Amino acid sequence: MLRLTAMEKKLAEYKCNTNEAIKLKLVRFPEDLEDDNTTFNPEYSHQVFGDDEVAFGYKGLKILLYYIAGNLSTLFRIEYTSKVNEKFDCVEADDVESKIREIVPPGFCTNTDDFVCLLEKEVNFRPFGMLLHTYSVHNEEAGEDITYQIYKADMTCPGFREYHERLQTFLMWFIETASFIDVDDERWNYFLVFEKYNKDGATLFATVGYMTVYNYYVYPDKTRPRVSQMLILPPFQGEGHGAQLLETVHRYYMSSPTVLDITAEDPSENYVKLRDFVLVKLCQDLPCFSAGNLMQGFSQEMVMEAQQKLKINKQHTRRVYEILRLRATDMGDAEQSRSYRLDIKRRLIGPYKKKQRELAKMRRCLRPEELTNQLNQIDLNMQHEQLEENFQQLVSHYRRVLERLAQA
Repeated sequence: MLRLTAMEKKLAEYKCNTNEAIKLKLVRFPEDLEDDNTTFNPEYSHQVFGDDEVAFGYKGLKILLYYIAGNLSTLFRIEYTSKVNEKFDCVEADDVESKIREIVPPGFCTNTDDFVCLLEKEVNFRPFGMLLHTYSVHNEEAGEDITYQIYKADMTCPGFREYHERLQTFLMWFIETASFIDVDDERWNYFLVFEKYNKDGATLFATVGYMTVYNYYVYPDKTRPRVSQMLILPPFQGEGHGAQLLETVHRYYMSSPTVLDITAEDPSENYVKLRDFVLVKLCQDLPCFSAGNLMQGFSQEMVMEAQQKLKINKQHTRRVYEILRLRATDMGDAEQSRSYRLDIKRRLIGPYKKKQRELAKMRRCLRPEELTNQLNQIDLNMQHEQLEENFQQLVSHYRRVLERLAQA
């Protein structure tokens, strides 16, 4: 038993955290290959390496996935200091290479020289599709404004299918429940963000992020674009590119008479925060959202104008109203504060009222000893506490949206 325990301890030394082992880069210059400052790691690797996010059988494991910044041509290499097969009989290391090959498309480089040769051809790369929007962001470190562009592409663009196969591999590392889409379905739209930069006097483009949108049919003659995947690559996060991308996509669909409204598939908490900011920014100048109208309460006019002009559905319009009404409300005024609180809580209480209706049905079916008045009272108290907590969290989030809006 002691020998087994000692063996287990030795084998445990050959377990590697795959989030730490995977080294990602977006390479612009040959010197980036040796620069640790250009390396970043995944947030997730469970979809490739299992829930434990562990690769067994290696010491000092490094899984190098380096991408040329623009066209995303890939260098894939595995390095390690020791492998379990070389030290122990009848113990096999995980086949790390096969797992990576399942998501990385063929045609990647396995040695640095070939990769650098491809890097020299990067000057010929140009973004795919139709230019929708150009904007700039001031870079404090560089002391200058950097230009970015957003394009709409589809699978008819020469080379885009292969580029997208490389781009979508990032989803596995940064979206918790990612999956690859069926690119042969023509109802997909692709929106891409690129940075323009200079290299030896030439203008080149680096991939920043992207969004996929599926156009659902709505009877009888409309479509409902649904955002499926959205990713801004880690080196560019926190610079406002997500908001620029989402607003650009909204503006693209706003011009289409066949679009009913724009939704999102299983949105994350971060996406909801981003959407709140973008939709409030778009709606704030609509006449129906004037301060006077906001203080009169949520109206059908708001629903109609937001839907017709901006393709925003009723649920999202309601959130926009709540955020803009908070801005118009003097929370230091007792009456205005009370009116706002009641207005929001009337919406929030909906699920609790539903639960009370369910409890009322249970009372008719259960014996008194099974469902006492005391239990109901405790339940109501808990609901009131939860309602107040939800309200405070919502207002806190709304304030952050308004703070960001004030800085925009």
